[in-house]
Amino acid sequence: MALVLDTGPLLAALDAADRVHESCATLIAEPDEDLVIPVLVLGELDYWCQKRFAGDVWLSFLRDVLDGTYRFEQPTSEDLKRSEELQRTYADLEVGIVDASVLAAVERLGEPKLATLDHRHFSTMRPRHVEALELLPAGS
Repeated sequence: MALVLDTGPLLAALDAADRVHESCATLIAEPDEDLVIPVLVLGELDYWCQKRFAGDVWLSFLRDVLDGTYRFEQPTSEDLKRSEELQRTYADLEVGIVDASVLAAVERLGEPKLATLDHRHFSTMRPRHVEALELLPAGS
């Protein structure tokens, strides 16, 4: 089992001023399973870290990735095909490639849950392998 991480919980865990910092930091700091980051999330997280934080927040996080704290998942060709399908199906939601690739990775890995703060997209998009994803942290 693995916990797939979207951008939001990672960013909140890095930002002590975020309203859901504690729940996200706890979710990530005390894992019962591998922490998996779809590789496109890394680009989005870098962007937001540069906009929100001073100093080396991104570089410290990247060091954790390189040290093996997180496992990153490259999108496969099938993931990208599924991402395209999701973006077409949910065009009215303006689902971007990052969110679509996150759902494709969750499906490929067969995970029933996702760490995300984006309930708008992930409670609307329907995964192929389960009726609905459990979105963590609970109550976010």
